[in-house]
Amino acid sequence: MSDHRGAALMLPRLPRAKELLGDKAYDSNRFREALTERGIQPCIPSSKSRKVPLPYDKTLYRQRHRIEMV
Repeated sequence: MSDHRGAALMLPRLPRAKELLGDKAYDSNRFREALTERGIQPCIPSSKSRKVPLPYDKTLYRQRHRIEMV
């Protein structure tokens, strides 16, 4: 199972968050839409297969090794 499909199954159980940082494996339109429906801003770089790369906060993405819950 791909990473974004497994993550979508867990999405309803995630704590409230403003942003979700993920690597290219989480780049799918369906997963991004599920995040925005919950008020979560995706910070995910586009996969190589995406014809038009989507913007993301590169500075925030560099902090993906940190986990913070507020």
